[in-house]
Amino acid sequence: MTQLREVVLPGKVEPEGLELRQGPVPRPGAGQVLVEVEATGVSFAEQQMRRGRYFDQPPFPFVPGYDLVGRIAVTGTGVDPARAGARVAAMTKIGGWSSHIVLDAADLVDVPDGIGPAEAETVVVNGITAWQLVHRKAHVRAGQTVLVHGANGGVGMALVQLARAAGARVLGTASARHHDALRELGVTPIDYRTEDVPARVRELAPDGIDAVFDHVGGRGVIDSWKLLRRGGTLVSYGTASTRDDTGSKRWPLLKILGRVLLWNAMPNGRHAYLYNIWAGRKYAANTFRARLREDLTAVFEAVRTGRITTRVAAELPLERVADAVRLAESGTVAGKVILKP
Repeated sequence: MTQLREVVLPGKVEPEGLELRQGPVPRPGAGQVLVEVEATGVSFAEQQMRRGRYFDQPPFPFVPGYDLVGRIAVTGTGVDPARAGARVAAMTKIGGWSSHIVLDAADLVDVPDGIGPAEAETVVVNGITAWQLVHRKAHVRAGQTVLVHGANGGVGMALVQLARAAGARVLGTASARHHDALRELGVTPIDYRTEDVPARVRELAPDGIDAVFDHVGGRGVIDSWKLLRRGGTLVSYGTASTRDDTGSKRWPLLKILGRVLLWNAMPNGRHAYLYNIWAGRKYAANTFRARLREDLTAVFEAVRTGRITTRVAAELPLERVADAVRLAESGTVAGKVILKP
C-alpha cells in the first residue's frame, strides 16, 4: 500500500535534524486534488525557516517545501475527473517536501508538454518572482540598464534572462566563479567580493540605473537606491544579509519598509517597492490566483521557447534531504537543488 512520506522540521535544527515521517496518504475534499509530488526544491525560504528566521513561518513542527511539481493522482468532488494524470505546478509556502499533498485545484498551473518536472520546478517560485519583478514592478523596456544583485542565484538567473529578453542591458553581481556563465547570458558581471560595487556600477553606467533588483537588504539597499537615475525603480525582494542574524524577524523588513515609504515621498522621480510574492492572497484570492496562473504560464512559455534556460544543480531523493539542504546552503552550486519524493 502506498504511504505518505514527508520531511518534518521539528524546530531550529541543523540539516541532519530534519525528520522523515510516514503516514496514510490524505484524501482530497471538495474542490481539491491529491498531487503525487515529482519534484520540489530547496530555496532560501526553507533555509531561513530552519533557523526560525522566515517572516511568517508557522510554529514548529511543520513540513517545509515552498513549491512543487507533480501529477494529479485523485480528484475531489467538483473537480473534473479528467484532470487526473495532469502534470501541475503549485506554490505552497509549506508542505511541498512530501510524496503526496492535497491542494485546492484553483491553485494549480498546468505544466506544458516537453518540460520535465525538475526543469519546471526550477522556475515555479523563482520564475514567478522574476517575471513579476521585471514586468509588473519595474516594467523593464528595451534600451534600459538594470542591475541584478545575486545574478547567479535562482531568482537572479531568471531575472537577468527576462531583462535581456526585454531588450535591457544587464549588470549583475556575483562571485568570480559565476562570471563566465553570466557573460554567456549577455550579462556584465561585477565581483561583489573584490570590487567596490557602487563605484563599478557608476563606471559602467555613468547616467544611472533604470532598475535595481535587490535581494540582500541591509544597508546595501541604500547604495542600490543611490544608483538609480531619475525615473528609476528599486525593487527590494529579500533580506539575505540577515540570514544568520538573531533577534526579531520583523525588524529588517520594517526598516526597509520605512525607507521605501520615505523614498517614495521624495519628489525625485524615483520609485521603490518592497516586493512580496504572496501580496493579495488573503484579501483578493481570485485576483491573486489569476495573476499567478497568468505569470507562471508566461514563464513556462519562456522556458519552452528558450528565453529562459533552466539549471538543476542536483537531484536527490527525499531521504537525502539533509545533503540537499547543505548543498543548497553551501553557495558552491549554480541552479536549484531538487528533491525527488
